[in-house]
Amino acid sequence: MTALRAAADRLWRGSALLGQQRVAGLADWVRASGGPAGLAGRLLLVLGAGLLVWRAARLWPALLWLAVPAWCVAAWRAVPPVPDEPLGEDIDGPPATPPGDAIRALLWQLIGDAPGVHLNTVLAHLQEHGHHPTWKVADLRQHLERHGIPVDLKLKLAGTPTRGVRRDALGTPPPAAAQAPSPAASPAV
Repeated sequence: MTALRAAADRLWRGSALLGQQRVAGLADWVRASGGPAGLAGRLLLVLGAGLLVWRAARLWPALLWLAVPAWCVAAWRAVPPVPDEPLGEDIDGPPATPPGDAIRALLWQLIGDAPGVHLNTVLAHLQEHGHHPTWKVADLRQHLERHGIPVDLKLKLAGTPTRGVRRDALGTPPPAAAQAPSPAASPAV
């Protein structure tokens, strides 16, 4: 990922987080009004403030030259930078196996006998083992698609349709690990 793309992603993530925080804060403030009359009053107050901001921006567009940079700075500070490290890559050097092969092996391991695996299951497994704690399902989907692994939009497993990877989309399974010799002798001769 280029530095410009990383900066744009950080700004986008920060803006999304800031927007969610502002909306959640206003919603909590309106809900804490203490009754229907208070709720209606606070809701009208929020709508009136929104109308005033919209009118001010229409009358004095130069205000946006102050508001937009202020929002961008707040968004930038809202989230820490996230290093983009592909799955299977070692910090000290190049990966032992190509990242695509490591990802496919992990997917095969998680699929087992099922027809596929949901992306939220894969992400939970990765985060449980300390990988990519800030990733969302969309980040994992982009990562898989970058490595040529197609993601199905509606993979239905256990009655739940959501994004996932189908078994047949992965191609052939990796070679089985060398089988350990059986401790008991076989009766067949």
